[in-house]
This record gives sequence, C-alpha cells and structure tokens, in this order.
Amino acid sequence: MRGRFSVIVFVGVMLVLLVALNAASYVRVEREAELEFRPDRSTLNAGASGTRALYEFLEESGRRVMRWREPPATLARVAATARPQTFVVVGRTRVEFKPEEVKSLLEWVEAGGRLVVIDRTPDASLVEGDEWRVAAHGVTLPARDVRADDTKALTLGAPQLAPAQPTLLTRDVSSIAPSRYASRLLATRKSPDENADAKPGGASPVAPIAGTREEPAARNENARDRAASENDEVTAGENETPPLSSPSPSLSTSPRPAWTPERETIPYGDPRVGASPGKDETAAGVGGSDYQRGGASPSQPGTPVYHVSDEGGALLADFARGRGRIVVLSDPFIVANRGIGLADNLQLASNVVAGGDGLIAFDEFHQGRGTTRNEFAAYFAGTPVLAMCAQLFLIAAAVVWTRGRRFGRPLPAPRVDRRSKLEFVASMAELQQRARAFDLAIENVYGRTRRALARYGGSDVSAPHATIAAAVAARSGRNREEIETLMRACEDAINGAPVTPRQSLALVASLRELERALGIRMRAREIRQARSL
Repeated sequence: MRGRFSVIVFVGVMLVLLVALNAASYVRVEREAELEFRPDRSTLNAGASGTRALYEFLEESGRRVMRWREPPATLARVAATARPQTFVVVGRTRVEFKPEEVKSLLEWVEAGGRLVVIDRTPDASLVEGDEWRVAAHGVTLPARDVRADDTKALTLGAPQLAPAQPTLLTRDVSSIAPSRYASRLLATRKSPDENADAKPGGASPVAPIAGTREEPAARNENARDRAASENDEVTAGENETPPLSSPSPSLSTSPRPAWTPERETIPYGDPRVGASPGKDETAAGVGGSDYQRGGASPSQPGTPVYHVSDEGGALLADFARGRGRIVVLSDPFIVANRGIGLADNLQLASNVVAGGDGLIAFDEFHQGRGTTRNEFAAYFAGTPVLAMCAQLFLIAAAVVWTRGRRFGRPLPAPRVDRRSKLEFVASMAELQQRARAFDLAIENVYGRTRRALARYGGSDVSAPHATIAAAVAARSGRNREEIETLMRACEDAINGAPVTPRQSLALVASLRELERALGIRMRAREIRQARSL
C-alpha cells in the first residue's frame, strides 16, 4: 500500500508541476490581422475577409441558407427537399477543385442549379457556358502586407460603379463600391470545333481565349503569379497607385489597351446592350427587358449578361448553362465583412446570392472546413488544452508501463498459515498431558483469571490473593473465603505442590465457573477471536 501511495503522490506532484508550467509559459497570442493576399472567405470567419455577415444577414432575413461541408458530388444525391438550388463559391478556395468535382458541379448546374462564383481570378473550368466562356482580365493582386480591414487602402482610387442596365441582379442598386483589386470579366465565343468536341453532360474542353494562346486555367494562374511577383517588388509607396481608370500599367498584369480579341466579343455599342453605338469598349449583355422576363436574347440564347461594367469589362456577369445559370462576380470585397457595408454592396450581394429560389449553400468544403475535420481539435486550436491532454496521456502511459515492470528484487510469495487456532490449542493440551505438566496448564488459565479478578475488584494485579479476593467479594457479594481458597490452591499447584489430573481439571473448572458468575469470562478481543474460529 505504501508503494502505491508513493506512486499516487508522484503522479499528483507531476500534474501540479505540469499545470504550473503551462500556466507560467502560456502567452496569449494576439490574433494576427487578416491579409487581403491570403484571405479567409469562409462564412464562419467573422474577420475582415470573411463572409459571415452576409450569411447571417440572409439567415435573419428569412432566406434558407446552409454551410455545405461535403464534396459537390453529393449535391445530386441529397433528397429533393434538402437539395440546394444555389451553390456559392467565394474567393480563391484553400482546397482546389478536382476535375471530377468540377464535372459533377457543372452537371448539377445543367440540371437546373444556380452556381455563383465570386473571385478575382475565377476557375476557368467553372465559368464556362455552352457556347461562351468568361475569363478574368486586368488582374491585380494585393500586396502581401495589405490588411483586409484597411478599407482605405483597398478602395484607394477605385470609383463607385453604377449598374450597366436594370436587371434582377441590380435591383435596388444605385452604385457599388468595389476594391481597387477588382478584376474585369470578358466573354468570348467558343469556336465551332470546341462545341463539336464538347462532351455531353460535362465541362467543355478548354480552348484558347481571344487574343492569347494560353488556356483559361493557365491564363488565370499565370496572372496570379505575375501579380504576386510584381507585388514583391512594390515599394512602400504602392498605396499611392492610381485608380483603375489610369493608363499606368502598374495596376494590371495585362494592360487592357493591348488586349486585342481574335474571336467574337460583344462590343459595347451592340444593340443587345442597349447603349449608344460609337464606343469601342468591350461589354456584353442581352436586352434588359428580355432578361427581366427570365430569358436570354432570342437571337443569342445563353449570351453572357453584363450587369455591372466599365470601360475595362464587367464586374458582374451571368450566363446560362443547360437549364441552369452561372453568376460570376469578380470582386470578393463586395461580399466580405469589411466591404459589404459600403454603398449598395449589401443589396448587390443579396441579389447575386439570393437571386434564385430554394436553399442556398455556401461552399465550406473547399474552404478547408469539410466534415472530415476534427471539430473537437478545431475548437481548442490555439489553446494549451491539446498540449495538456497530450502530456496527461504520456503520464498515464508512463504509469501503466512502470506498473508492469519490477523496480527491485523479486519478493517471495506470501505463505498463508492454514492451521486453525483450535488445532494449536489441541496440540498444546496434548503436549502438556504427555509431559504431565498439569501445573503449566493451571498457570496458563489462572494467570488470565487473576488479572481479570484484579480488574473486577479494582485492585493491583501484584496484590496478594487475599486482597484481591476481598475486593471481589465486596463488589460481587460472593463468599470471600471460597475465592481466596480457590486462588491459594491454584498458586500452590503452580509453585510445585503435587496435583493429579483430576485435581487440575477441577481447579480449572472452578476458575471458569467463577469467571462465568462474575461476567468476566472473556474480554472483547477474545470474543472476536472466538467468533472468527
């Protein structure tokens, strides 16, 4: 038991030391400011670059919204009552879309779904229609030190834009406040060969975009790389960069005046746009009246619609794919927590995301918050709780390991005496009888009786037997001479007087009778011993 107690004390002391060490060494880590170069567009993020404000606004305004934590392939497998009608992908996701995920997502769109992509460099395979494709142009990525909560730095030199035409997506929107890093969208028609080689039910094969031999995905990726390399070389005075309308090439990785399309684009003065002819800027869109009725232009079914645009291209466009539609917004700042409160950004974000009916699903799987992640570990991330649990586990493992090993020499197994007390008494009686040591038998019994009589009479044990007999007789009322005679006969036998077996048995019987009469036959310890026999 003492060994176990020492182990328990040791474990307790170690726990106290570990708690004290963790408390002394723990330093509260201040949350670093979010950077616009590496934002977190999750609806769970309440920071400047997150979209939690938009999610909660839609939820409190009565819209059916949810966080989708599973791969896009599960969209078509859920029940019809729980199937989303709108799927929203915001920003450059932390988990890249796999080709099979893109294919399943586009099949869901062609079956009648509505896909909303909000990104400065949208994935080219996601923003591709039946006959048209949309690509980002004039991409400028923010510098690595630009904070997501610095509204002034994000909107410096970026003018507010008005809707290009009245549509459902620009309803109740008078102007929006984009960031200075908003890219522009340009639509190009696919070649007949591309349409002929397109696989039914899947994404169309990638073909060169107007004016370049780069494929769409490679073009957007190269734009990111070029912008990032330029941002590394930017000096501290980059925040003084002119607005997007300035001809300075430092804002754009591919200057807009040098962009010369080789395939058909929709000119700004096209009758379908409804603008006055004579302008050479590029834009696209169907007639506002046709779009408000829910359909595309009769002459150009599925033609991309430019809802918000300027001389460089569109910020908001959408087009049909199969029975569904794809909406592209080229500036996540408009829906982010920091920028959603500027101008009419909230109204535009609500129109874009909640433009359709039914359930709205925000993609959290590709934001790194899928169902496969351990929510318990995520809840305690950044705290010393996980480290303390690991230390406790190591201590428990050490205790279990040490309990299974020997610390010293082996101890012999305990030997249990299986003989009973009656067996011992019988052996002693037989030995005394064979040795004819009757005086010894009388001494064993008389010694205990004499001590009991002395306690009963309140006298000293070493007092003469006459004094003890007188004290016992005075208390019990028995004959003093009988008690004294019995005690004298026992003491004479003990001192060597001859005694026969019959006499010794009579003396012992008289002593037992006297104990029984006086109630001093057994002490409490002897009673317990007698019960255990």
